[in-house]
Amino acid sequence: MPSPFPGMDPYLEHPALWPDVHHGLIEELRNALAPRLRPRYRVTVEERVYVSDVEGPFFIGRPDVAVVGVGPAAGPAMSAPLAFVEPRVVEVPLPDRIREGYLEVRDVATGEVVTVIEVLSPTNKRPGEGRRLYEEKRLQVLGTHTHLVEIDLLRGGDPMRMWGDGRGSHYRILVSRAERRPRADLYAFTLRDPLPPFLLPLRAGDEEPTVELGALLHALYDRAGYDLAVDYAAEPVPPLEGNDAAWADRLLRQKGLR
Repeated sequence: MPSPFPGMDPYLEHPALWPDVHHGLIEELRNALAPRLRPRYRVTVEERVYVSDVEGPFFIGRPDVAVVGVGPAAGPAMSAPLAFVEPRVVEVPLPDRIREGYLEVRDVATGEVVTVIEVLSPTNKRPGEGRRLYEEKRLQVLGTHTHLVEIDLLRGGDPMRMWGDGRGSHYRILVSRAERRPRADLYAFTLRDPLPPFLLPLRAGDEEPTVELGALLHALYDRAGYDLAVDYAAEPVPPLEGNDAAWADRLLRQKGLR
């Protein structure tokens, strides 16, 4: 079953579903690009791993802390029992092991990384260790001759730092070519728009393939059976507001999903 939305499906942004979408989209990108780039380039899946504190709503699904009450100390019999404080069950921050995948396009002859493709995660867009580490890695790439493609399909959190128009959109694809920096191409689009295609930057003179991100995402939606995991009668997380919420409601009713 295809997604009812013409572009990005906001229901895929749910924190419980997004990790699977993130992983699946990275694999879809590699499977689509690798055959078209060989034998000059190869596409590899890389991974960042770090430990982050989990707070607030991100505690959902974490086990409670076991608290043992302390009773009266053993000793001779007394006329009245000792008073003691009943324990309360609380939660404490737990370190969360975060794994974030991304793609590297490498020159087969030299092994050099030509292009990095990042699909942003919620941890990249909210304050904390995940954003700090990603921003450091981003600046390192932007300071080299490596191209950067940054795909942001999440409405929540703060967009990555850049100067120029685009913060008013729901979603973004940034294509930063090494030879054009600090200028870059930003594809800014909304919930109602199809995902825009873009050219994958490579070495000068090499033919650059068009990345049809929308087709890849819709193929993933169908293959992974996300329609079985989504309740379109409920509101997406994060929720839509104003005209966007009304538009999504009309769309879902027209398709018989509400």
